[in-house]
Amino acid sequence: MASILIVNDQSLQRLGLRMLLTAQPDLTVVGEAATGAEAVRLSAALRPDVVLMATSSPGADGIEAIRRITRPVRLLPDAPDSAGAVRLPPRVLVLASTTHEGHAPAALRAGAGGFLLDNAGLDQLTAAIRVVAAGDAVITPGLTRALIDAVRQPRTPHPVERHTGSDSFTGRERDVLLAVASGWSNAEIAARLSIAPTTVKSHVSHILAKLHARSRVQAVTYAYESGLVRPAA
Repeated sequence: MASILIVNDQSLQRLGLRMLLTAQPDLTVVGEAATGAEAVRLSAALRPDVVLMATSSPGADGIEAIRRITRPVRLLPDAPDSAGAVRLPPRVLVLASTTHEGHAPAALRAGAGGFLLDNAGLDQLTAAIRVVAAGDAVITPGLTRALIDAVRQPRTPHPVERHTGSDSFTGRERDVLLAVASGWSNAEIAARLSIAPTTVKSHVSHILAKLHARSRVQAVTYAYESGLVRPAA
């Protein structure tokens, strides 16, 4: 079951989203937040699987909240669950109005795992939450095209490129990164590479750590910008 923190500055909209999502047998709403700052505080306290940023416009405050929510937490040595040293943060799904689709690149670079427009149906929304909770990425087809076009343009080198080269990945990590950049889900990668889904998740975690990235979308951007994957004409 995926746990969700709803973020929206309108109480009636929060109530509506709670009613719709709790009606799903595999989803549960663990909290609500009205502001980005409150979302940061509650995400740290409640540790939901997904933070649904259902805002009319993910402006500067929302982008900063996404950045803080998706920042991995380094645990103290005496913490009860410190065996892994780093606790994975909640994943963020942004639900924005159609007039603010332009905020998507900033939200994704800040660490959001998905961006959906608020004209999506309930089935699309719940499916997107499940996909993001599983560690995959969700973006609209139009935005996918825009992101690919953006990485084709001349640009200054991204900081990741100066610290991470393609030779820093193992052969299997490179295979997984190429599969992620091709849009495959974890289950599809596991089936096509004949490895366990848990192994795929482990490889993805190692890739994100090496890239100092917070989401699969950032890894995909790196794959295109570094030339590992070339967009089709």
